[in-house]
Amino acid sequence: MRVAVASCLLLCAVVAAQESGTPNPPSPPLANRPAPTRVRVSQGVMKSLILKKVDPKYPKEARNQHIEGAVIMGIVIGKTGDVSELRVISGNELLVPSAVEAAKQWKYRPYLFNGQPVEIESQITINYQLHR
Repeated sequence: MRVAVASCLLLCAVVAAQESGTPNPPSPPLANRPAPTRVRVSQGVMKSLILKKVDPKYPKEARNQHIEGAVIMGIVIGKTGDVSELRVISGNELLVPSAVEAAKQWKYRPYLFNGQPVEIESQITINYQLHR
């Protein structure tokens, strides 16, 4: 019974909005919109844009303690493809400094929006695994 009432109320609200006579203005074509200053992209897109990837050095203390795991970082890539911001989201404290030092040196192909370079925001993951 509650579901039927909720459905009826929702339908009435939609019909009332349509009958109010205030149409939604059409969105301008994508080509006419100003480029955003920053866009969010997936880790997969980030991987396809990488030009230079510096591997981290496994910290000696972490190796001696047999510590493995991932360091996850939020990253902002500037219009030129350089790392402009980096923040640690998670990771073992012995692995983090090495991951940050390596990621700061990465270089990306500029991301284009309507032919113009824009900043991109994403996440990167650096995995540490001892070879057995």
